[in-house]
Amino acid sequence: MLSPEEFLAMGRAVLAQQGFSVLLGAELTAFSPGKVQLELRLTDQLKQQDGFAHGGVISYLADNALTFAGGSALHAPVLTSEFKINYVRPGVGERLIVRAHAEAVSKTQAVCRCEVFAVQDELEKLCALAQGTIVKQA
Repeated sequence: MLSPEEFLAMGRAVLAQQGFSVLLGAELTAFSPGKVQLELRLTDQLKQQDGFAHGGVISYLADNALTFAGGSALHAPVLTSEFKINYVRPGVGERLIVRAHAEAVSKTQAVCRCEVFAVQDELEKLCALAQGTIVKQA
């Protein structure tokens, strides 16, 4: 069994292998079996024309967090089978934080949920909710 520090280091190594995550600058800031927190500094390149976090960036964070939560709960390489996202307010701030956890885990899949927050002056505001089904790779 891995220590919490070893588990986080393992998760960061996986994230570092994801070229798109590296391109965006995503950081894994907390990780334990079935739970994850990812953060992303919100640069101008990641915003849409009105200065809000681009919906695709928010969706990426949700999908990746759901997959980390599901994969760590299933203890296996996984893929997203499906997910749904609700945008509840524009993502305005200095960074985005997503927290995901596995809700229901079977032998082959995990249903996970997450919340995405925009952070401005250390105040978190919910900007999206997502749920997805994460499945073991065949």
